[in-house]
Amino acid sequence: MDVHVTTSAVRGTTRAPPSKSYTHRALLAAGYSDGATVRSPLVSADTKATARAVTAFGGAVEPESGESFDGADALAVDGFGGRPAVPDDVIDCANSGTTMRLVTAAAALADGTTVLTGDGSLRSRPQGPLLEALGDLGVRAESTRGNGQAPLVVSGPLAGGEVAIPGDVSSQYVTALLMAGAVTDEGVEIDLTTPLKSAPYVDITLELLADFGVEATPVDDDGDALDGAAGAAGFVVDGGQSYAPAGGSYTVPGDFSSISYLVAAGAVAAEPGQPVRIEGAVPSAQGDSAIVEIAERMGADIEWDQEAGVITVRRSELSGVEVDVGDTPDLLPTIAALGAVADGDTRITNCEHVRYKETDRVAAMAEELETLGAETTEEPDTLTVHGSESDLRGASVDGRADHRIVMSLAVAALVADGTTTIRGGEHVDVSFPNFFEAMADLGMAVERDGAGE
Repeated sequence: MDVHVTTSAVRGTTRAPPSKSYTHRALLAAGYSDGATVRSPLVSADTKATARAVTAFGGAVEPESGESFDGADALAVDGFGGRPAVPDDVIDCANSGTTMRLVTAAAALADGTTVLTGDGSLRSRPQGPLLEALGDLGVRAESTRGNGQAPLVVSGPLAGGEVAIPGDVSSQYVTALLMAGAVTDEGVEIDLTTPLKSAPYVDITLELLADFGVEATPVDDDGDALDGAAGAAGFVVDGGQSYAPAGGSYTVPGDFSSISYLVAAGAVAAEPGQPVRIEGAVPSAQGDSAIVEIAERMGADIEWDQEAGVITVRRSELSGVEVDVGDTPDLLPTIAALGAVADGDTRITNCEHVRYKETDRVAAMAEELETLGAETTEEPDTLTVHGSESDLRGASVDGRADHRIVMSLAVAALVADGTTTIRGGEHVDVSFPNFFEAMADLGMAVERDGAGE
């Protein structure tokens, strides 16, 4: 689907969608339980893939009140009690890397063989370190093509044990092992062979596990417990635990990765004197809440009432800054879009791992922003956007079948001169299904395939 965005100002109040990261984990945690309700879930293409996996393992995921799945305010999950059944068919993870990694470890618990696959993009993403870790734990875990990429074949059951795994490829490997390890007989001890990147995503996991009554502990080199994942040398999760949230339900917080586009839109295109207000910005372990501090450093007039969960942002004169995205890879596209509007250089560092997402997001943002008239310099682990040398103008750009690229380009299109056509606009369904509706309500001049606002 082509989306056409014309230069426009935004104003008013909108609400952040629920967190995709928390929804994935909550659905699978509820699957590991005897049954639980997930409230305020993000129902998107990616999280539906996780719901399908829970069902494939013998559970069930249904709207609590009989409404449609897409509009559900709560999902009732009939769990499989920590012992997934062998699926009747291949599990299709579609485009969801989180689903594939978390479900691969869950599949290792089944007493039989599970096959997992996904779309072309997902079948090109690295799974090798997780497969090797499961193999070291006594599970058959293989890539059918022998290249560490899906389709994957996993045969359990997993009993637990000690395992070493790199921490700088994907934090989701750690999350997958912790979630599955809690219901093994022996538990799992994880030693990191390289420093952990994206530590806040593991903190999300630790927070959610605690909310489901499961204890997992980050440890230092001496085996002493730490307060969070940052700087951890490893993790310990005891086996024989049970997933059971207090009161039988869990509520998903708002998603700061999605909030980042709303913050950026307000900072670059808010109607003078009329701010953008974002509700649902409740504090949590999400590292991507750093977007508030990053925008403020760039000069944005932004306020975050954490008690009320409301962010207010006004159009501001922005200046380039340096941002390390080692722990916040999903913010790179948003920061790049802000950098194209800011004065001076915005230098995004420690971003090589961002090349292994739905697409190479470093190259994608460099190339598509240049199509819009920005000047960029791309290095293996750094992206610099030269805002003072950029003159954004409408053009036809490719969303690269990546929700985050699409939404970040839409932010840039708000201030590009003329109309920008973004190919692949439908991919926002992955994490923010009503993104363009929300932006239209704020005043974005947007048409989708000629259908109007």
